[in-house]
Amino acid sequence: MLFIFGLKTVVRALPGRPATCRNCGQFVQHYLDEHARKFTLFFIPVFTTSRSYQITCSNCRFVSSLSERERKALVG
Repeated sequence: MLFIFGLKTVVRALPGRPATCRNCGQFVQHYLDEHARKFTLFFIPVFTTSRSYQITCSNCRFVSSLSERERKALVG
């Protein structure tokens, strides 16, 4: 029997919002991304193994990581 399995990272854009950047100090739009790592079997995602969140400043492109609690506070 042959099993083809692996891991795949799926990036999904979440609603962003204006905020003050930690790096440049400007009040501009920030983009929020979810990175979900999924276990695949025969190239079909079976379950999610981990999630991480990143926020990007539209002015200086500074990227910082967010915790699940910080993401919930931003999105609402």
